[in-house]
Amino acid sequence: MQWNTSADFAPLVLFVGARHRRRIVRTLRDAAEVLMVDWPFEDGEEYVAAVKACADAVMGQAGMNELRELLLSAAREAGMGVLTVIPGSGKTHMAA
Repeated sequence: MQWNTSADFAPLVLFVGARHRRRIVRTLRDAAEVLMVDWPFEDGEEYVAAVKACADAVMGQAGMNELRELLLSAAREAGMGVLTVIPGSGKTHMAA
């Protein structure tokens, strides 16, 4: 899997930290960085599942769509704001 490719990964905007700093996730590298560096805490069932999916994607054992969905679940679990692009529709969706 190539770290900097964005194929099959509809972009996400995550709002992290107390200042709601915006992190745009377009690639596997972006997903790994946000999970390892910017995430507000390192526990939670959904967070652990997202980290595992990210590692699996690096090894070519999981797809980007699965990683994206688990990243969204982990963000909801953490109470993070998320702006998503609904794949194929050109529409955006804001979730809290």
